[in-house]
Amino acid sequence: MALFPETFTTRKRRPGASFNTSKLSDLNLLFSLLQLTDQICSINLNSAANFLFNRASCSAIRKTQLLGVVFEDLIRSFNANPNSVVFPPSLFLCLEEMYIVLHKIKTLIEDFSNGSKFNLLMQIETVADTFHRFTGELSTLLDVFPLRELTLNDDVRDLVLLIRKQCSESRPFIGTEQINLRCDVVSVLDRIKNEIVPDQANLSSIFEKLEIRDASSCRAEIENLEEEIHNRSEEQSKADLVALIGLVRFAKCVLFGASTPTPRSVSLRRSRSSEFAVPADYRCPISLELMQDPVVVATGQTYDRVSIKLWMDSGHNTCPKTGQTLSHTDLIPNRVLRNMIATWCREQKIPFEVETVTGKLNGGVSNKAALEATRMTVSFLVNKLKGNDNVPLSVEVTNGAVYELRVLAKTDSDSRACIAEAGAIPLLVRFLDVGMENPSLQVNAVTTILNLSILEANKTRIMDTDGALNGVAEVLLSGASWEAKANAAATVFSLSGVPAHRKRLGRKTGVISGLVSLARAGPEGARRDALAAILNLAADRETVARLVEGDAVSMAAEIMAAMPEEGVTILEAVVKRGGLVAVAAAYAGIKRLGAVLREGSERARESAAATLVTMCRKGGSEVVAELAAVPGVERVIWELMAVGSARGRRKAATLLRILRRWAAGLDGGESEGVSTTTMVTSSTTYLAP
Repeated sequence: MALFPETFTTRKRRPGASFNTSKLSDLNLLFSLLQLTDQICSINLNSAANFLFNRASCSAIRKTQLLGVVFEDLIRSFNANPNSVVFPPSLFLCLEEMYIVLHKIKTLIEDFSNGSKFNLLMQIETVADTFHRFTGELSTLLDVFPLRELTLNDDVRDLVLLIRKQCSESRPFIGTEQINLRCDVVSVLDRIKNEIVPDQANLSSIFEKLEIRDASSCRAEIENLEEEIHNRSEEQSKADLVALIGLVRFAKCVLFGASTPTPRSVSLRRSRSSEFAVPADYRCPISLELMQDPVVVATGQTYDRVSIKLWMDSGHNTCPKTGQTLSHTDLIPNRVLRNMIATWCREQKIPFEVETVTGKLNGGVSNKAALEATRMTVSFLVNKLKGNDNVPLSVEVTNGAVYELRVLAKTDSDSRACIAEAGAIPLLVRFLDVGMENPSLQVNAVTTILNLSILEANKTRIMDTDGALNGVAEVLLSGASWEAKANAAATVFSLSGVPAHRKRLGRKTGVISGLVSLARAGPEGARRDALAAILNLAADRETVARLVEGDAVSMAAEIMAAMPEEGVTILEAVVKRGGLVAVAAAYAGIKRLGAVLREGSERARESAAATLVTMCRKGGSEVVAELAAVPGVERVIWELMAVGSARGRRKAATLLRILRRWAAGLDGGESEGVSTTTMVTSSTTYLAP
């Protein structure tokens, strides 16, 4: 695998407001310079950064510290004789430029001190050259520094000359040990690319030198590498960073053992996110959760990547929010919103999870090393779950391995395919019924199956796995947490995206009853997952009958007050395909439909009108009479004809004609489209089908 220093370009950061020195007075500029030198000298380098750039960084910090002495002496001389001391204009022109250079040095040191250690190692020449270039800029400024025109004591004058000499004689330096370490990393990546499992002792040595010594520091390194990817625009640079992520993830499992995040970090995120009201613009319209990776679809709406991918992979080609057909399925990262969410999370002290990345970038640029690292990681984890009959796995080790598979399954289609092909699905099914014994293991298992189901080929694998549907149904009915139940519902939603699977899912009584119970009593996010699954199942006529038997109709009517769009949409789907039995079950909800017709959103009113038209046609005069008894219903229908959507206006016109035929003693079941009647009011002409 050919890696070059220029591949890993240093991160380009936008200059902050502090770069603007034009408005600073002479004295304020000196104070700002002194403060900046103090900030540079106080930066704490992490041990890996110190190991890689000890000589360059220490030299830059030492020179900065000496410059601070010069600035301090200039301030002291000015304060001693404020009225008589006059500095030459060329001094402040020089100091303004020096401020910018020092700020660049500060930014460089902060970047490599707080960023990825592996990325820093791979771009070691680039960083060393950048240090040298900044030192050269300081040397140029010190050459034009008006030393002779300033009244400085001899020690400070000698100090300026010393700094000038050191800067002019500076040369880029990289140690042999650092170069050898980078060669070791490149060699390991090449071996992985060639499907050769790296030597564990060699891996351990590399990670020890970079002081990555436990699973927690591996997670931090992966997060830093992912952050670097978001800051890059070059595809090759991104691809090489992805390979490093695969290496770190593999080493994390092999060297330090698979592990879950600490309970404290998990509870911190949950408590923080519930403690603070998340701004509406930061929530995904599908999941209603804080977006981790916002993306824009063809209609211009923004969704969380995981949620919209699940929606699309389940067979939908429309925008969930607008209902419009998507002209393409490209997902464009909304980096501005993502940065705003990350900033808000930092302010609220909420951990911000970044979507992980493996073998593909931006629509399919593969990275062989990353893909092979993923395969090796999956193989290691699956073999661990298979265990040894003589040495049973502890619950902690099992949970750690399942969690790692959950994280991998969240990344991309290659990872999902690798996990399924390695035979992980039957192993995961075994952990769906652990229930109260180990709630965390159950959540991790069902969430991994959910993430795997996003891949079309895996849907069939899951459906064909013995016990998988029964296990998901069991979690729906008696899962140990709302999170487990919600993810089980989302799994049903994903699997039901394939029309052939809907009948099999509908025949599982536990699936229907579990979804209905969750939609009735769960928290909002879990209820939406259950309702989405029910709506998918309602696309099959045979399953609709089972939904009616499972009390889904009365559930939809019950939730109509709190979630009108979802309740009415389900009722419309069930009544449309369910025949007279479904109409009879929905009879008690006519008054609620009338309320939605009056007060609901445009989409909800449209669905309510369509549902009522279907019920009146199939149910006859009794249904029409019940609708006519709703106070003010005719006026509400006229309003919908005036201001509703195109479909809403058509359905309202049909509904009004049905009511008038019933009032005239005619049948109430006229079929839509049989005749065309023009209804004229004082201001508007309506064409009713």
